[in-house]
Amino acid sequence: MNRFDAYCAEFFGTAVLLASVVGSGIMGENLAGGNSAVALLANSLATGATLYVLISALGPISGAHFNPSVSVALVLSGRFPLRELLPYLMLQFAGATLGVVLANLMFELPAWQWSGTERQGAHLLLSEAVATAGLLLTIVLFLRNSAHSVALGVALYITAAYWFTSSTSFANPAVSFARMFSDTFAGIAPACVPEFILVQLATAVAIGLLLKLRNRSPLPTQTTA
Repeated sequence: MNRFDAYCAEFFGTAVLLASVVGSGIMGENLAGGNSAVALLANSLATGATLYVLISALGPISGAHFNPSVSVALVLSGRFPLRELLPYLMLQFAGATLGVVLANLMFELPAWQWSGTERQGAHLLLSEAVATAGLLLTIVLFLRNSAHSVALGVALYITAAYWFTSSTSFANPAVSFARMFSDTFAGIAPACVPEFILVQLATAVAIGLLLKLRNRSPLPTQTTA
């Protein structure tokens, strides 16, 4: 792995992902005329399509994690080097923040703003645990059984998870952190972010340790979301 290329891929890939998540949320809300279902449909389809493109293009370069939960789970399961964890986490959080800023600016909004969208409740935290676990297992199973289709698998899973989880499937600590900087359809109030991140990382740790206990052979590292 060329470290410079991998770091650039993680940073800019995460930025593009968040620009898509937030930007499509803004566009969907603007065009939906108050219909939240239509706005969510636009948001989920754009996110899924972006994930497919990013994983397909950048997976061979960095593994296309774009998600601290993915990186943590892969490290704990022995499928990604520990020495790369901190750089990946820093680049993912920084890239996600840049993506949100870009989305705000593209729609003539303040570059930085605090979200006022409250996302609280045990049901939402349960949804995040389910969404994160499902994402990680999707990645691992596709890598083991159909590695060439991992981009499609992740894209379809996240598109579906927008709809079958009450939290709309953040499933990503960097996403949760960055989305508090946009007071739009995709935003999350800062006070709600720590719980989301805690549940996502705890789920990643549990899945990573479970995979380690299974003592499977090493897998390729092309992953995401």
